Amino acid sequence: MQDLSITRAELDKIDKEIINLYKKRLKCVEEVAEYKIQTGKPVLDPEREQQKLDVLASMGDSEFDDEAIRQMFTQIMAISRKRQYQIIKSNELESNDYGEQIEKFNFKDCNVVFQGVEGAYSQAAMKKFFGNDVNGHAVPTWKDACEELKNGRANYAVLPLENSSQGIVAENHDLLAEYGLFIVGEQVISIDHALLGIKGAKLDDIVTVYSHPQALMQCNGYISEHGLEPKALKNTAMGAKFIKENGDKACAAIAGEINAELYDLEILDSKIQDIKDNMTRFVIVSARKEYEKAANKVTCFFEIPHSKGSLYSSLSHLIFNNINLCRIESRPSANGEWEYRFFVDFMGNLSDLNVKMALYGLKRETTKLEILGNYVSV
Repeated sequence: MQDLSITRAELDKIDKEIINLYKKRLKCVEEVAEYKIQTGKPVLDPEREQQKLDVLASMGDSEFDDEAIRQMFTQIMAISRKRQYQIIKSNELESNDYGEQIEKFNFKDCNVVFQGVEGAYSQAAMKKFFGNDVNGHAVPTWKDACEELKNGRANYAVLPLENSSQGIVAENHDLLAEYGLFIVGEQVISIDHALLGIKGAKLDDIVTVYSHPQALMQCNGYISEHGLEPKALKNTAMGAKFIKENGDKACAAIAGEINAELYDLEILDSKIQDIKDNMTRFVIVSARKEYEKAANKVTCFFEIPHSKGSLYSSLSHLIFNNINLCRIESRPSANGEWEYRFFVDFMGNLSDLNVKMALYGLKRETTKLEILGNYVSV
């Protein structure tokens, strides 16, 4: 058996040879980039790349070799494209495709819309972000809130995007994409659900409980334990308003305790959610594409071909440019069956060079890319 140190020395020698050859290859890649600048040809040619990979993969001595060669050259070609993007991008004039950078937002005298009625968690998030003196008004649905922005009846809207126990609010992800809204801030608030009944009601009287579907899910254990029948409404505070107007002792609402005071109700039980450390992340959205100089978090979505490795290839632009990915979610795309839209949060500012490079490559290797905001992370 050969001494391990001898084998390692041989591997070191081979590695150096590979590196020298790879440097030569990158020089050729730079020449290809210069040619493509002159001719306007796209960096990515999927058909030629696959033909090249098929030829290279046929040079192995076994099935394992063939697949290993294919994977290795897939990575080599991906890095080559990134180098070409760097060169091509450096030859282009600076553009402001994704929004205008400003020093700081001035929220004084702005009009803000939230979904629900007085006492909604969206209202609580709005007041925490803008202050108690904010000019806020309510609309029945989240879509209505987006319409308020679209038609200029509000400057900003407050939308829940995800909950720590129940995950994303899927409808609002879709609305962000549909309306082309821009996230300018985020606010996280603690969600403590209370069971509210009309004056004089007792816990034993309750048969039916009303609330938003997510709140009902967040309290599913409590609801099951007490044998209650859940009924969904569009908002937690709407449940409180409904039982007050209904006046039935057998009906209760799951909502924040503030609604007991607002609607003159009894607090029958407190903190009834199954997971006690329950948080909801709200985003502040605008119809204007602006971001602060201090913004350090980007939200975007992209769509990709339904092919092997396309998601990995897309995300590799973030990895290669040393960008920290915070969150990724998928939603069905409107393009057809089994096509998906990926929502991504990552750290950075749209004016940062590494972010520009990542987005430049990402835009050219996805079928669609939209920036949904750049804001200060909380």
